[in-house]
Order: sequence, then C-alpha cells, then structure tokens
Amino acid sequence: MVFTPALEANYRDNFRDLLETSYKKRSLVHLSAGSNVPLLKKSVWLVVRGMVKLSAISVQGDELLLGLAGPNEPFGDPLTNVQVYEARAMVDSDLLCIGCDELAEAPHLAVTVLQGMASRYRQSESMLALLGLRRIEDRVRGFLELLASDYGHPCDQGLRLTVKLTHQDLASALSTTRVTVTRVLGILREEGWLQMDSQRHLVISHQPLQRR
Repeated sequence: MVFTPALEANYRDNFRDLLETSYKKRSLVHLSAGSNVPLLKKSVWLVVRGMVKLSAISVQGDELLLGLAGPNEPFGDPLTNVQVYEARAMVDSDLLCIGCDELAEAPHLAVTVLQGMASRYRQSESMLALLGLRRIEDRVRGFLELLASDYGHPCDQGLRLTVKLTHQDLASALSTTRVTVTRVLGILREEGWLQMDSQRHLVISHQPLQRR
C-alpha cells in the first residue's frame, strides 16, 4: 500500500537546510542530467538536489542498477566494495563533496550522513527482498512502491515519480527483461493502479491493485 512520506519529507527539508547553512560558503557541484559523477577515494558525495543513479557492470557486460541516491543521501567510493561502480546524474543535480577527514571533524554532519546511509541501506535491503518474489508483476509493483515511498510527490491521484527510469533500468534492478517490464507496466496501467501524467511521469495510485 502506498503512503504519503510526510515525515520523510520534513527530514529531507531539515537536512537540506543543515547542509546549506553549514556549508553556505562552499560551492555546490552542479551536474547536468546524464553527467558522470567522479568517484574519489577519500571523499563522499551528498545529494542536495536532484537524483543520482548508482550502477555497475556485470561480468557479462550488462548494466546493473544498484540503487538511487536522492536528496540528503550519500554515495561514493568509500561506501562501496563494488569494483565497476558508476554514478550518473539522472536530472540536473547539486552535490556536495566532503572528505572523510572532514566528516571525522564535524560530528553533527557525520550523524546526518549516517542517517542518509541508513536510508540507502533500507533501500538496498528492500530491493534484495523484491528479488525473492517469484512473480515479476509483484517485483515491478513493489519496486515502484519503494520509489514512491522514498522519492514520490503527493498529488490528487496518489504519488508522482518525477524521476524517470527507463524500462531497461527497471529490468536491470529486478533481474528480468525490458520486454517483460513493458508488458507488466501495461497491465498495471490497465488495472488503474499505475497512471501517466501530462509530463509522462508515473503516478502510483492510492487505490489498491485489482487482482485478476
């Protein structure tokens, strides 16, 4: 069941205010949509505005979607053991680069980064749990609900996803094929659980899914 993330939204707003107050004399790094984020050995990135896609390349050469980093969430080389790791801005994004040594000297910021890491950890566990579902339809629906609860914006119809993932992105995250994802999305739209707004953003309905 989809819910409105009011408390999460308040937390994100407070975190953004903290970042901009604590580091107002430092310039944020602005990256346009599609830009790669350079990964540094001794620094982590914090998303202030926008969305970053985290991915890797499998031994077969396929792209694997590892997760997303949205507002107030950290990512970077010190936070992963994945060798072939890539971060790419999905939309125009503002990022803050913070050295690990600097984090150690700023306890208030370190605690906030830890909260952001906890959010990413919960997302990763949820994605792993989805892969255990046998029905691809349940995987797709569960993944969209996860995105809606983490990054959705309330609207009259439900929760709108302003971040746009391709069908291949969804397939890579859920260990299936693009063709299967396209078919399942069509089914969910026919049942009214999933809609498309005038700007082609997905909207997750408040209404429960009508089982066939």
